[in-house]
Amino acid sequence: MSARPTQRPATMVSVARAVAWRSVHNFLHNPAFLVPALLFPLFFFVSFAGGLAAIGDVPGFDFPSGYTAFQFVFVLLQSAAFGGVFTGFAMARDFETGFGRRYMLAAGHRSGIVLGYALAALVRAFITWTVLTTVALVAGMDIGGGPGEIVALYVLAIFVNLAATLWSAGVALRVRSIQGGPLMQFPTFLILFLAPVYVPLDLLSGWIHTIASINPITALLEAGRGFISGDPEVVALAFAVAIALPLLFALWAKGGLRSAEAAG
Repeated sequence: MSARPTQRPATMVSVARAVAWRSVHNFLHNPAFLVPALLFPLFFFVSFAGGLAAIGDVPGFDFPSGYTAFQFVFVLLQSAAFGGVFTGFAMARDFETGFGRRYMLAAGHRSGIVLGYALAALVRAFITWTVLTTVALVAGMDIGGGPGEIVALYVLAIFVNLAATLWSAGVALRVRSIQGGPLMQFPTFLILFLAPVYVPLDLLSGWIHTIASINPITALLEAGRGFISGDPEVVALAFAVAIALPLLFALWAKGGLRSAEAAG
C-alpha cells in the first residue's frame, strides 16, 4: 500500500502572488476601498494646489514650475504613504476575520505574506498615481524636469509606499485587529505634515522649521520638487533616506511576523 503524498507548503512566491491577487481584487471590486484611495489624494491636491495657490506669490517663493507642481510632489508622496497604510488596514482586517491565520498555516515562507501585501500596495499606488497625474496635467501643471527626473520622482514614491506598507504591516501583525488602524495612520500623518508642505523649508520659521529640518521626509520632498522642476537637489540624501526607511521597517515587519506566529 503506497503512502499518500505529503502536501508541500506553498512557496514564498506562490504565497505572495495569492495574497497580492486577493488584496488587489478586493480593492478594485469594493467601492469602500477604491473610492477613498482615489478621492483623498485628489481632495488634497485640489485643496492645496487650488485653494492655496496664492501662496505661490509670497515673497521668497521662487519655485520655477509653479505652486501646482510644488504641491503635486507632496500629494504624490502622501498618496504613496497612505496607500501603504490602507494596505495595512486590509492586513489587520484579514487577521481579525481569521483569513490571515489561513495564510500563516498555508505559507512555507511566511515572509511571502508581507511581500504579497507590499505588491498589492504598489498596484494600488500605481492606480492612484495614474488618476492623480492625469488630473494634474489636465489642470495645467508645469513640468520642467526631463523623463529621467520624472522617473526618479516616482521611484522615490515607490520607496515611500514600501516603507509605509512595512510599517503598517508590523503594526497589523502585532495587533491583528483593525483597532490598530490609528497606530498605523497617526505617525504617518504626523511625519508628513511636519515637513515643508505649503512653502519651501527656507520660508518656515520657529519650531516647525527646526522639526522640518531634521524630518527625513523633507529630503524626499526637496528632491522630488527638484526633479519635477528640472533642478535636482539633495538627490543622494533623498535616496539614502528612501532606501533606509524600507530596510528599517522590514525589520519591524519581521518582528510582527514573529509575533503573529507566536500567537498561533
